Amino acid sequence: MRQRILVYSRTTDFRHDSIPAGVAAVRALGREHGFDVEATEDPAVFADLGPFATVVFLSTSGDIGGDAARAALERHVRGGGGFAGIHAAATTEDGWPFFGSLVGARFDRHPEVQPARLIVEDPAHPSTAHLPAEWDRTDEWYDFRTNPRRTVRVLLRVDEASYNGGGMGTDHPLAWCHDSLGGRSFYTALGHTVESYAEPALRRHLLGGLRWTMRRQV
Repeated sequence: MRQRILVYSRTTDFRHDSIPAGVAAVRALGREHGFDVEATEDPAVFADLGPFATVVFLSTSGDIGGDAARAALERHVRGGGGFAGIHAAATTEDGWPFFGSLVGARFDRHPEVQPARLIVEDPAHPSTAHLPAEWDRTDEWYDFRTNPRRTVRVLLRVDEASYNGGGMGTDHPLAWCHDSLGGRSFYTALGHTVESYAEPALRRHLLGGLRWTMRRQV
C-alpha cells in the first residue's frame, strides 16, 4: 500500500515566495519514489491525519490553525506518526512548547542570502548520505535561539567562517532529526529560495529526510 504524506504550508506571518516551488518539488519526489502527496493550507485537514505517514510543514509561519489542529498534530506524533519541518517551519507556533520540542529549535534571525559552506556531520543518515563532506551552496542561513544539539541528532552544520552575519559561533546546526516524542521528526533550515527546489542535491536531502520520517528505506 502506498504511503501518503501531507504538505501543509499555511502562513499567518511572513510568507516565502518559494512555497509553490517547494510543494511542486515534494509532489515530484512522491511521483518518482512511490508515495502520494496531498498539499493544502486549509486547517480542516487536521480533522483526520490518520491517512498520513508524515506531516510536512513547508515554510509555515505563525498560527497553524488553532487548538484543534495543535491537538491533532500532537496526537499524530505521539502515536508514532512522522513530522518534517522545512525552512520557516521553525518560525511557527512560537507559543506552543510541544511544537518547539518537535521542531528542535526556534528561529531567531538571519543575514542576507549568500553562499556558505555546510559540513556533513552524519554521512550515514539518508538525508545526507549522498552529500560531499563539505557542501557549498547559497541559501538564507538561520540562527536559532538555542543550539539543539543536546536533544537532537545533528546532520548538517554551517561554517560561519564561510559567510557574513552568522550569530551562533563554531557550532551552528542547520539540519537534524530526533524521535523523542513518539514519531520521527526531521528538520532542515534549507530551502529559502525558489532555486533551492530545483537543486538535485537539495531534493535528495529532502527525500532522505521525508523517507526517514516515514520509516522507509531509501
